[in-house]
Amino acid sequence: MSNANTNTGNLDRLFHPAAHYASPEDVLNDDELSVPEKRIILSSWASDMFAVESDPALREIPGTGHTVRLADILAALRRLDGDDDPPRPGGIPMRLRRPWAAARADRS
Repeated sequence: MSNANTNTGNLDRLFHPAAHYASPEDVLNDDELSVPEKRIILSSWASDMFAVESDPALREIPGTGHTVRLADILAALRRLDGDDDPPRPGGIPMRLRRPWAAARADRS
């Protein structure tokens, strides 16, 4: 049987995270939050709803009083997944060579 008062602190952190955390690092370092709870907070911060209109790479989280870089939020989410590496560049220019071009290169 759980005590309803023990969970109110975590619920307040989930519903009003800006009142408790100033940065993605603060969220990651809170030992009282589970990984899914941390993911909920960080994912909400990454939402386009908080994007700064003149600079979409920034997020303006109500209650923090400062902007947060989207890259920092995404890096924190990757750390939750155990992937500390930054995302690799992608897109058409970075795609692997066509298989027949790779086969020709192997013959030389």
